[in-house]
Amino acid sequence: MAHPLFFLVVCLVLAPAAAAHDLQSNEEGYISLLLSNKGVDFAKDVLINKAVSTIIPLQLPDIEKSVKIPLIGKVHMILSNITIYSVNISSSYVETGNPGLVLVASGATASLSMKWAYSYSTWLIVISDSGDASVQVKGMEVGLTVAFKEQGGTLELSLLDCGCHVQDITIKLNGGASWLYQGIVDAFQGSIGSAVENAISKKIKEEIVKLDSLLQSLPKQIPIDHVAALNATFVDSPVLSNSFIELEINGLFTATDDFAVPRNYDKGKKSSLFNNCPAKMIGISLHEDVFNTAGLVYLNAGCMHWIVDNSLNHSFLNTAAWKYVYPQLYLQYPNHDMSLNISATSSPAVKIAKNGINVTIYLDVTVNVLDDSKVIPVACISLEIYASCSPQILWNKIAGTLKLKSFTMSLKWSEIGNVHMDLLQPVIFALLETVFIPYVNLHLMRGFPLPLIHGFSLQNAEMHYTESKIMTCSNLLYA
Repeated sequence: MAHPLFFLVVCLVLAPAAAAHDLQSNEEGYISLLLSNKGVDFAKDVLINKAVSTIIPLQLPDIEKSVKIPLIGKVHMILSNITIYSVNISSSYVETGNPGLVLVASGATASLSMKWAYSYSTWLIVISDSGDASVQVKGMEVGLTVAFKEQGGTLELSLLDCGCHVQDITIKLNGGASWLYQGIVDAFQGSIGSAVENAISKKIKEEIVKLDSLLQSLPKQIPIDHVAALNATFVDSPVLSNSFIELEINGLFTATDDFAVPRNYDKGKKSSLFNNCPAKMIGISLHEDVFNTAGLVYLNAGCMHWIVDNSLNHSFLNTAAWKYVYPQLYLQYPNHDMSLNISATSSPAVKIAKNGINVTIYLDVTVNVLDDSKVIPVACISLEIYASCSPQILWNKIAGTLKLKSFTMSLKWSEIGNVHMDLLQPVIFALLETVFIPYVNLHLMRGFPLPLIHGFSLQNAEMHYTESKIMTCSNLLYA
């Protein structure tokens, strides 16, 4: 399991994935993520507590000294098994901007346990004793500054500064003579403080090195299903301002077995969508081409083909229902069952505007007659379907539903006479409303995952629109 410091830093920059492949630094991202100051504070508090609980117990090196005690002489003392077993942080804050991300925990206290032992010689014998002690560290402050740099599609993490300062130490001995207490306080108070400072600073440096390695080894894709994945490579270094953290990932869909991503999409100008989220913790912006590449991937995989047959028990799947719409069909095949082959002729076109999301779907509907064991194609109708889409957040996924607005149709070909297209319109309307749109919505409501750290979920999400982009603004919940 990765160290919680990993989750802290990754969450603070919302890193969903990493390493790149053949990516230029000037490539633009199609999914943008923003963590406001409110979101940074929330993530910081949750994950600092998690990090502290995992770091402890922290073992410190043994400390040995020889000190001169009045009336006794030279005494050799050793403190061993020095362990930090509890840390409480009273306040903390994060600053973002130049030169990087600064995390400071102040007013912290720590509880330590340890063993003590001493020995000294008189002119006759060697006197020794041992016992245990407890130590309270107060007024401790821990701080670190880290910088992020996008390099070839992944993030490189570097530690710019790190330190720990202990203000006060209280030592309580169990057993031992009164002179021993003052001797240990005088001899070891500073050494214990330095040991705590050095151990915590060393631990932070070790974890930053591990974190840098983890960031660079994260996967290139977020799997959606066996067909598609989301390209999650970074396209630029995170933007660390004094009021938010923002980053961009490529965000386009790609086939799971082909990481090459189309590059002929125009992302357009950077919008001010994030201004809609000052009261929320997190904002996730998706360009319309995220959805357009999804349609292209599924089309190329052969997933946009459906067969509607009489198993659905629809009245229009019998030639009797087409008696006046398609007279020659009924005359040649009276009361025959039918099936419809519905195929997308190109990927759906998704357009996001300020007033919502519009989708245009291009279909060919091939009309088949079932004659004994034969399936006989008799006509093909081309459709352009215009629908609106209502997105929603389900857990950590973005899902949606289509609503039919209108459609146009034309006869592409017919094998047995003309089709009265004006009379056919109610049949096609019924097909779209009762079969096609519900079927598509069933799949859309499964959603696809948004790039969030495990354990965090979106709460009270709001949707905002601008030209070519949709943004969800939400609070975060940790469980």
